[in-house]
Amino acid sequence: MAAKQGQMTWRQGLVFLLVISFILVLDQVTKEWIRMHIVPGGALPEMGCLTIVHIQNTGSAFGLFTNQAFLLSIAAIAGLIIILILFRYLQELGFAGGIALSLIFAGALGNQIDRFRLGHVTDFIYVRLWGDFFWPAFNVADSAITVGAISLGIIAIVGLRRSEKSTTGSGKKDGAEPGAGNKAV
Repeated sequence: MAAKQGQMTWRQGLVFLLVISFILVLDQVTKEWIRMHIVPGGALPEMGCLTIVHIQNTGSAFGLFTNQAFLLSIAAIAGLIIILILFRYLQELGFAGGIALSLIFAGALGNQIDRFRLGHVTDFIYVRLWGDFFWPAFNVADSAITVGAISLGIIAIVGLRRSEKSTTGSGKKDGAEPGAGNKAV
């Protein structure tokens, strides 16, 4: 039985679940390894521009909204519901859009699991950008959210440009305005 226009197919649903499962497992396993092997506030020796640390983040990305677990949980749950609705009804996003939504969903769910279980999110990837300037610590879930959001933005921009080209391209021939024949002046 074919899916109705705008609804996902079983294959899209399966891919959505597989991506979420993979990211969730990777996220939770890496965070658990960090919690078991590095004391909070501790770090492994720096490897080039990368340091593996153990930070207990009670806020959101970049330490914003510190100690606001309830507010962040409500926002995350609302975001998860919105993603499910978008994925269910917006088949027009295509395969890449479905993957992007899957990444965002998995990342949000991975961090939400930490908030429920531990009251904080375990961050552990710390990258030196230049000199003594480091990017704030993050984790696999944060990476999935970032890659998914950037991908979704690119997909939206490309989709808008295609839509504009198909709209402005109709009725024109060789760049001339519609109805502007070859008149001699």
